[in-house]
Amino acid sequence: MMRVVKIGGRAQAAPELARAVAAAWRENPKALCIVHGGGDEITAMQNALGKEATFVGGRRVTSQGDLELLRMVLSGSVNKRLVNLLVAEGVPAVGISGEDSALIRAESIDRQTLGFAGRPKRIEPRLIHTLLDAGFLPLISPVAYDLSSDQGGILNVNGDDAAAAIASSLRADELLFVADVEGVQDESGRIIATIEPGFARDLIAQGTASGGMAAKLESAHVALAGGVKRVRISDLAGLTDMERGTSITQAEGVLS
Repeated sequence: MMRVVKIGGRAQAAPELARAVAAAWRENPKALCIVHGGGDEITAMQNALGKEATFVGGRRVTSQGDLELLRMVLSGSVNKRLVNLLVAEGVPAVGISGEDSALIRAESIDRQTLGFAGRPKRIEPRLIHTLLDAGFLPLISPVAYDLSSDQGGILNVNGDDAAAAIASSLRADELLFVADVEGVQDESGRIIATIEPGFARDLIAQGTASGGMAAKLESAHVALAGGVKRVRISDLAGLTDMERGTSITQAEGVLS
């Protein structure tokens, strides 16, 4: 059962993270791939440099001056810290980024509005397959190769978008978005068990699902359209509890 898991920045602070990933890896060795974010750490670094983080539709506005900062934080400190945690737990993790072997090939979304933020155009999964076949767990930073540049430029790809594209390229059985909440909540705070496309659009339009959660719902449907069999949004416990969280379905239907 091939699984792609996207771990958000806040979920990375959970003390049980390494144990949960280790349990998921032992259950499905050579069939797990992790994409990580690190938005809070990027924002903290921007603030330390006197910059202000700006978001549009849950995606970070990225200036050209932010690109090296992104490399340093996402592909450097966040990626290697997570690798260290997992290796200490006995997981053979290897940290890479979307730049390595041009794994994530992206194009700009809207240079005027979002700057150097990109959307995956093509995934080259050979490096992922090579690592998995050799018994290693790929841990991927979503800094991407810029397809429009003839000099090897980079783009900041939202981690949810990257995970959806990678899951589609691997024909994953499941894409799991690990967030800091148990699942998608309705206006009363109740966890919604299942969401179909029409209802997801309503949640976004009403503002019930906004920011990062809206981006996850959008990425979920991209993944389903790309051939991923199942998509869930859950907290860290969803790594080992396959029924936890909110499932996003492709077909229109009745909400559970």
